[in-house]
Amino acid sequence: MNTNKLFLLFLLVFAGLSTYCQDESQEKGKEEKIKTGWTFGGVPAIAYDSDIGFKYGAVVNFYHFGDGSTYPKYRHSLYFEWSRTTKGSGINQFTYDSEYLIPGIRVSAEASLLTEQALDFYGFNGYGAYYNHQYEVTDDPAYISRMFYRLDRRLGKFRTDFYGPVMGKKIRWLAGLEYTANNIGTVDIDKLNKGKDQADMLPDTALLYDRYVEWGVIPEAQADGGRTMLVKLGLVYDTRDNEPNPMKGIWTDCQLLLSPTFLGSDYAFTRLAVTHRQYFTLIKKKLSFAYRLSYQAKLSGEMPYYMLPFVYNTAPNLTRDGLGGAKTIRGVLRNRVVGEDFAYGNFEFRWKFLRTVVLNQNLYIALNTFTDMGMVLKKYTLDLTSVPVPERELYFPDKEESLHIAYGAGLHFALNENFIVAVDYGLAAKKEDGKSGLYIGLNFLY
Repeated sequence: MNTNKLFLLFLLVFAGLSTYCQDESQEKGKEEKIKTGWTFGGVPAIAYDSDIGFKYGAVVNFYHFGDGSTYPKYRHSLYFEWSRTTKGSGINQFTYDSEYLIPGIRVSAEASLLTEQALDFYGFNGYGAYYNHQYEVTDDPAYISRMFYRLDRRLGKFRTDFYGPVMGKKIRWLAGLEYTANNIGTVDIDKLNKGKDQADMLPDTALLYDRYVEWGVIPEAQADGGRTMLVKLGLVYDTRDNEPNPMKGIWTDCQLLLSPTFLGSDYAFTRLAVTHRQYFTLIKKKLSFAYRLSYQAKLSGEMPYYMLPFVYNTAPNLTRDGLGGAKTIRGVLRNRVVGEDFAYGNFEFRWKFLRTVVLNQNLYIALNTFTDMGMVLKKYTLDLTSVPVPERELYFPDKEESLHIAYGAGLHFALNENFIVAVDYGLAAKKEDGKSGLYIGLNFLY
């Protein structure tokens, strides 16, 4: 199915299946309606992401607005997703978010099992890792395997975060626990080849991950993954007027992430994550400018390679894989920018060009244009002593790191201000970062 047909199908499904079950609104006509009680948006998880392929499954998000006095801010949000993709990814996820479960305390929780038969793996340290797209192109003389820059990962995650007031609602403390279990290995070529014609079969050859393990670049003790328990402490400053798509305000958070071995972590380390976001109204209720800047760094200890890619955010955003792809640098290959310390930025104009009421639901459509970028600030130390000289010169070039830049545009369809279907298309500025990415999912990036 081509991208245009998929997009049209997605819009039809969104329009037809986004439903509601709440009390009558307090206003009539085509003006925005105040929602009360429970509402929900539910769609088949028919989507596309250049990194993970076509997605199919189901997504349902329940919102509770109570008597409507807090609308468009919900009192409780329950999100469920079961989905699979054509590139072997699987999402089994539940998240909960509320400021009303415990009076005065915001609770954000998650339970996820994420499986990926072909997770992007390009090495470490940005441009210090050689990338050649020809290795993945079947009819190219340099072809090695379509899976050359892939590995297999099964990730289990449990997270609970709590936020409480320090000075009113603008400044809050953060405390939480996040447990991750990474199970990693090479791509199961035999499994992927089942049922394929001879011409389409993947060759049984060493992939980049296999070579890194063989050379000792990935330490043997870490090769299969491991367990990490993070203790999170921090502060959040938040003056946004609306969380799903603010028109004004600031959202800044600072997190200290501690991984102590006495709580079950395989490696002890501390990490700092500081993220600043700001929103400006250019035309009231229609046009805004938003930007995000983030710095994330290892402060002490030893971080295993499988924990390097994660990008940490505060509620309701989720912890994501490394820089590149749908949630960080749209248009750049997912996990292309991996190092001990990194920074990234996003700059975006958002124009709500249509507001209406459809089937008693508040709906707006927004166009966005963006520029995303990021880079490694401190390299992950690699042991290259066992790498043969020719391979060392090829796969680990002595190349100075610089910004990985992408730019693009997108559309967002928002139901009752909270359930937002997002379509973004990004172009990488350099071929070393890939070509482009199309992403259909949920919510604004930040």
